[in-house]
Amino acid sequence: MERHYGWVIVAAGAVITCLAMGAMFALPVYLQPIAEETGWTRAGISGAMTVGFIVMGVAGFFWGTLTDRVGARPVILTAAALLGLGLFIASRATDLLVFQFAYGGLVGASGGAFFAPLIAATLGWFDKHRSLAVSLVSLGAGVAPMTMTPLATVLIENFGWRDAMMMTAFAATVFIIPAAFLIRRAPEALAEAPTPGSDVVPSPKPPTSIGTILRTPQFIVLAAVFFLCCGAHSGPIFHTVSYAMLCGASALAAASIYSVEGLAGLFGRVIFGLLADRIGVKRVIIGGLLLQAAGIYAYIYVSELTHFYLLAVVLGLVYGGVMPLYAVLARDYFGPKVMGTVLGGITMTSAIGMAFGPVGGGYLFDTFGDYHWLYIASAAIGLAAAMLALAFPPKTEDGAPKSALPA
Repeated sequence: MERHYGWVIVAAGAVITCLAMGAMFALPVYLQPIAEETGWTRAGISGAMTVGFIVMGVAGFFWGTLTDRVGARPVILTAAALLGLGLFIASRATDLLVFQFAYGGLVGASGGAFFAPLIAATLGWFDKHRSLAVSLVSLGAGVAPMTMTPLATVLIENFGWRDAMMMTAFAATVFIIPAAFLIRRAPEALAEAPTPGSDVVPSPKPPTSIGTILRTPQFIVLAAVFFLCCGAHSGPIFHTVSYAMLCGASALAAASIYSVEGLAGLFGRVIFGLLADRIGVKRVIIGGLLLQAAGIYAYIYVSELTHFYLLAVVLGLVYGGVMPLYAVLARDYFGPKVMGTVLGGITMTSAIGMAFGPVGGGYLFDTFGDYHWLYIASAAIGLAAAMLALAFPPKTEDGAPKSALPA
């Protein structure tokens, strides 16, 4: 029975990520009512989200390292309290700087505490179906825009933005805390088990210190691939609505492209997770990155809404499916004891990659007057990610590496 407890971890993790990410990323629906009531600029309000991304990336490394020392449960409980406190202070703020500190600083710091600890805990409970389990935990983040965002909209319409945000603070904290008590460490024998059918070479002696981990070629390559992957798709994701409107789509129709991508991403997580368990996580990541690059490049030939929807399905499937699998690749190489540190580190680099895309896309549009070069540049970055992912050595028939990176 204990072996099957991993699926309880998966369910609890999906609920926690849905509540936490949904509460944090609902800020866009608060934007207009906050601006109308307070008179704050939209740039100033949106700046809280920019700060949140930066803080979330940096804090994620800290929380991940702490998870290796004390376990995931204390970290998630602390983050839940921090999330509720940040949202509560933001809901009462009458000064923009206080709002930015509360939402960007406190809420952003809490947001970095969920991915690495939850995924590290989940990986420890599975020797089989690791890719699927991780993908299902991340499913919560995919469901969040379809549940928490509409809920926030309804609350704002009925109670105003301040009370809506305060209610969200209370509800998220109240539901995350009991779910966090379901999270516990896996038995050591199960956590140490290798992944059956893994197509990357485990380190003969996994590093244990932070400095050693960060200097390994495997960590550098993994972080760089994650960075390039996020840098490739973040610009197209952010600017596609604007591009569709330039092609003649209405604002509502263009915005619905995001919904199609989000729905496709839910299926992508399950499909890619199942595929990775069958044929190997490295193969699936490389194939997904190549497909992502091709899909991004195809945008330069798109002008009709139906074509935008078609590409939204492709890209939603791919980046929704690939993103969780970096954690499995990390587990296959580094082992379970430093998972929090490794996942926190690669998540930090991915957050930086995400930050470059929207800014770079805006610069290219301002410089050339269209989005043509954004999609060419993003496709090239995506292709570079796929090529760099080849640096992880495959196994030979006897289990030894063909061309192993040095440990």
